[in-house]
Order: sequence, then structure tokens, then C-alpha cells
Amino acid sequence: MIKTKRARSLAAILAAVFTVVACASPAQEAVEPVEESSAEETAEEAPLYEGPIVPLTFQLNWVAGGANAGFAVAAIDGIYEKYGLDVTIVEGNGSGNTAQMVAANQAEIAYADAVAVSQLIAQGAAMRVVGTFYQSNPNAVQALTSSGITSFEDLKGKKVGVPQGSSQATMLPLLWEANGFAEDDLELVNMPNTSMVASLLQGQVDAILGSVDSYAIQLSNEGAEFVEFTFFDYGVPTVSTSIFVSDRFLVDNEDVVKRFIAASIEGWNSALDDKANAVAAVKSYFPETVEDTVMQELKAATPLFCAGIAKYLGKAEPEQWVLTQDLLSKVELLPAGVDPEVYYSNDYLPADSELRDCAANPPSLD
Repeated sequence: MIKTKRARSLAAILAAVFTVVACASPAQEAVEPVEESSAEETAEEAPLYEGPIVPLTFQLNWVAGGANAGFAVAAIDGIYEKYGLDVTIVEGNGSGNTAQMVAANQAEIAYADAVAVSQLIAQGAAMRVVGTFYQSNPNAVQALTSSGITSFEDLKGKKVGVPQGSSQATMLPLLWEANGFAEDDLELVNMPNTSMVASLLQGQVDAILGSVDSYAIQLSNEGAEFVEFTFFDYGVPTVSTSIFVSDRFLVDNEDVVKRFIAASIEGWNSALDDKANAVAAVKSYFPETVEDTVMQELKAATPLFCAGIAKYLGKAEPEQWVLTQDLLSKVELLPAGVDPEVYYSNDYLPADSELRDCAANPPSLD
């Protein structure tokens, strides 16, 4: 189902043309003004793709919010339609679950943490990452200030809530390794993601394995005072949330995938530059969302789009993939000695010259 702003009506265009003709002298009525205006309108209104509209279902990693605002903008503002696509966006419940869906051919193109996707690829799943928006993961451990936890070391011996089916759970061994923790240094409690914040506030757990773009905002909205230990700051700066696709779909739909990525990048550029419009787009596509929360999530996520060594929005550099492979192989989350290009391809991205330069035009936090 295409959701888009209505373009300028044909009647308005014809009215403008007839006004020019009616006011012209006989010599001018030879059509020159009409042809000039028509050419301008044709250039303005012409879509980038002239073929039939292709329906496409896009599976998210999480519930709708600021973390996926760029896709909502691309849908609501007609960007996908401009690229010849009719995109339906479906909410998810964790990167691990979304990756499993594509691996099991229950979805064709989706959005999830690159680590969860790469692990399944290493196990034989026929899929690959084709574009990356979060250049570093948003994961973090959060604990209430009242718990007395003031350092990462203080987490030893504590009870930590872990969201089921999430990328955080997948990456836990890497976080422990980077900080000298053993697997039995903490008591992990698996729980539904909807129970995480409430469990922390009610004292059922000492900390939660959350994220800066979701759980931290929920805690702030509850008026909680808390400390936060981000994966990025504590030794785990891995390639993160990315578009990925099944090989089966990619074989017959390379052009569709390229158009979807280009349109999604355009949507994200718009969302990061005009956050108010992005929030409105999310609310329009997903009416159950809360606008203030969506804005908080989008602002919290903004630094991740050009984090680390990223050069272009939407593209993880090969060096970042090498670092990710090295980190994950140390804790046997990925096999050692494997070329990272097994997990990803940048061949479906627009040329670098068409991408947003992170150094010259970084996303504004406002």
C-alpha cells in the first residue's frame, strides 16, 4: 500500500497553462510559452523509474519509532513511489528474530543488526548485508543510580535483564571479553522486551541490557536516574543495523534492491535533516506511536549514522567490517580467518559521489 503526499493536481497545471495562453499576443500563441512550461513540469514530475510499480514488504527489527523514521519518510513522502516501489513496512521484535525470518524465507528484505545477520550467514544462511545505517551499535547496559552501580566492574555478581531475540543477547560474550568478565560473573535473566524497563524500575533486576535509542528513553520518560555503559565505549564498536536481503530474492531482483536502498537513503537524509517531518511521517504510517518519544529516539540515534570511521551515510567501510570480524571471532561469534565480504556487499549502494559525506555534511543533532 502506497502512502504518499498528493502531488500538484493536473487541473492546477492546466489552469496555469491556459492563463499564459489567454494573456499572450497572437504571435506568442504560437506555443513557445506553453511548451516551455510543459517541459519544466515534465522534468519536475517525472519519476526516476518508468516501469511498473513493484510491491515490496520490508521487515523491521523493532517496533516503529525514531530508529526507523527514514523508512517511514520514504513511504509517506512518496520517495519509494518515485523509485517505482510500493513498500509495506512491517514492525519486528528483535534483530535475532528478524534475521531468522529471512534465513527461513519468511521475509525477503529486512533491517537488523549486522552481527545477528552475519552469525546466521556463517552458519550457512543464504543472505547478505547490502547497506548499513547504524555505523556502530546502540547497545548499552543501564542501571539505576540508586543501585550503587557506578562502574562496569560493579556489574559483577549482579542480575541483568536480557531481551529475548535481540542483538544485545547475541553480542554479550563480546562485551564480557572486552572487559575481562567471565560468563558466570553475572546472572542473566531472559525476558520479553516489553518487560525490561518495568523489571528494572521494580527492582527485579539490577541492570538491563538495553540501548541508547530505546530503553534509555523509556527510563528517562519514567523520570528514572540511571548510569549507562555503551558497547561502543566499552570495546564493542561493531557494524550495526543494516538492510539485508536473501540471496534467493537478490538473484532475480538486483535492480529492485538497488532502488530500495537508494530510496531508503534518500528517506534517511530527509529524516535527519527535518526531524519534525520525520516524526509526522512515523505517526502517519504507524498511528499508535507517540510523537515525543519518536523525536527522542530519532535524536538519540542520529550520532550513530556517521559514527566511528564512517565516510558515507548508508555505507559501512571495509575496514569497519574487518574490525567487526576480528572482534567477533575472538569470542567465537564468527569463525576466524573468514573474509568479511562473505557477510556483506556494497555493490548495491549508489556511487560514493551520490552518498552523503559524513565529514562534509554530518547529520545535525537538532
